Amino acid sequence: MANPKYSDQVKTYVVQALACFDSPAVVAKAVKAEFDVVISSQAVEAYDPTKRAGQKLSQRFRMLFEETRKTFLEDTVSIAISHRAVRLRALQRMADKAETQGNMVLASSLLKQAAEEVGGAYTNRREITGKDGKDLPTPVSPVTIFQLPDNGRG
Repeated sequence: MANPKYSDQVKTYVVQALACFDSPAVVAKAVKAEFDVVISSQAVEAYDPTKRAGQKLSQRFRMLFEETRKTFLEDTVSIAISHRAVRLRALQRMADKAETQGNMVLASSLLKQAAEEVGGAYTNRREITGKDGKDLPTPVSPVTIFQLPDNGRG
């Protein structure tokens, strides 16, 4: 098992943060902020069963890690930036601030990014249409018939 000097609450926090793909350095900083406990990045790695340092992690924390990772990967709903409306609101705030500060190049770039977001530029879906949204005409390829020379065998 990893270093037992930390409370179960801290250990649980570390395991869950690592399961959500936070780096050991980020987790160590978050533990300091959240619990006022100093933990090194190396000590944090001991709570990641996918790393060599975490090979001796208890079964309890291994299961917690696996359950947390599975839930994290399946649940993008709880990640705000995965929603278009959240991204557009953030872009709006940034564009307003850039324009207020006179940074027209950045404001223009943010407006373009927002337009691409609304227009579906970040999706795999692409539609190509003809004039006024009608279907494109199907090209007709001419068929060329080649006549082989008759060598008298015909």
